[in-house]
Amino acid sequence: MELIPLKNSNLFDSDWDSFIDESDNGTIFHKRQFLAYHPKNKYQDASVIFRKNDNLFAVFPAAIIEREGKKILSSHGGASYGGFIYKSNLNLKEAFEMVEALTDYAQQMKCRRIQLTIPPIIYQSKYSNYIDFALVKNGFEYLKREVSSVVQLDIEKEKLLSTFRSEARTAVKKAVKLGVEIAECERFEEYYEILKKNLKLRHNVTPTHSLPELIKLKKMFPGKIRLWGAFLGEKLIAGVCNFSANDKVVLAFYISHDEAYQEYRAVNLLFYEIMKRSSDEGFRFLDFGIFTVNMDPNWGLGRFKENFGARGIFRDTFIKDL
Repeated sequence: MELIPLKNSNLFDSDWDSFIDESDNGTIFHKRQFLAYHPKNKYQDASVIFRKNDNLFAVFPAAIIEREGKKILSSHGGASYGGFIYKSNLNLKEAFEMVEALTDYAQQMKCRRIQLTIPPIIYQSKYSNYIDFALVKNGFEYLKREVSSVVQLDIEKEKLLSTFRSEARTAVKKAVKLGVEIAECERFEEYYEILKKNLKLRHNVTPTHSLPELIKLKKMFPGKIRLWGAFLGEKLIAGVCNFSANDKVVLAFYISHDEAYQEYRAVNLLFYEIMKRSSDEGFRFLDFGIFTVNMDPNWGLGRFKENFGARGIFRDTFIKDL
């Protein structure tokens, strides 16, 4: 197994992105096209590729960061997930070889730590914990194990509503009765205003992406980033921006509703329709995202997601001090 810094290879960004599409566990967040939307000097890119028998075998999107006086080789800070992206035929020995090669590379770069957040297991085509095992056996530890809420979409549409808790089922029926309708739309400016107010009111935070960034990403990935709106007549009263992370998982990235229309229970109907349509499109999971921050649960957010039949899986971040 040979590790090559991306900048020293002859691999084009388009070749990298094509590999992501063909890989076992790659996502939109691992693509060079996605990472390139950030300002050019925001991250010190240190991405690497792995070759085996002169063939591209795996990639690792990475950046060098400084924290507490330490130089750290980290999975890329511009993405929700990082880690090793590999072909489906990965075996245990190859997992060990990649981890060992990455450790050697970090030492050559005079890094004091390696840190990586790997995609949850549902993003894989062939489920495997080979990478996790290789990391632990090579001295990596869990920095944190966040919990992400996930709904399995292998449910007959006629039975989907029965998997919701009674509170959510009642809310869906109420939204329908009150005339709420769901449609994919391009009304990002209206949606973003609702989102900003919602996040400020509930969590006192701002969206990760600015409106121009979100619109730019939508233009870059028109079929992968989609806005679903809940409408009362022509008025947008709630919305969910979904990222089709790969062909297996759709990620609910931003969820928001107009507090003035809370009684219409639009978000419940939104997710009911999104689940049905995502299942029709071949997705196996809806990922609601994490409801823990540094392993501290937001109990209300967790219960909200469980109302739709969601269950928790790990989103793991590993570290190793060198």
